[in-house]
Amino acid sequence: MGSASPRDHLIKLLEPVVSAEGLDLEDITVTQAGKRRLLRVIVDRDGGVSLDDVAEVSQAVSTALDGDDSMGQSAYTLEVSSPGVDRPLTEPRHWRRAARRLVKAETKDGAVVEGRIVAADETGVDIDVAGSVRRLDYEDLTRGRVQVEFRRIDDVDGDEG
Repeated sequence: MGSASPRDHLIKLLEPVVSAEGLDLEDITVTQAGKRRLLRVIVDRDGGVSLDDVAEVSQAVSTALDGDDSMGQSAYTLEVSSPGVDRPLTEPRHWRRAARRLVKAETKDGAVVEGRIVAADETGVDIDVAGSVRRLDYEDLTRGRVQVEFRRIDDVDGDEG
């Protein structure tokens, strides 16, 4: 068996640390930034991530990294954040967390579906397309993205508090 990649090692090290803070580890990237490296850790959870959450998980991740040699001896910068609005929807939890948001989904047959997420479960997502709810199974999707809206859904619907 070959050894795990540095990224795989970091995921194995940090996933339980992030989980212990009640968050999901969404991604890890290591990039060169001048003479230093940048370790970017993306976390999320249902209901979103607060600045306090980011601070707490940053401390926990930093402590875990201090006790491990996965980043080596050279300097690096740790950045912990939540995913941006342009993050692709690739997991059932991403679709669930985007409930009530406007999305654009592309299917394997090349169709593009744009509408508002009504509900999402482990097998697929229900999207309101022009007043009609359409069920899309994840296995039939190639990609999905939340669309940027300049007016909140509360402003549009008028019946939300």
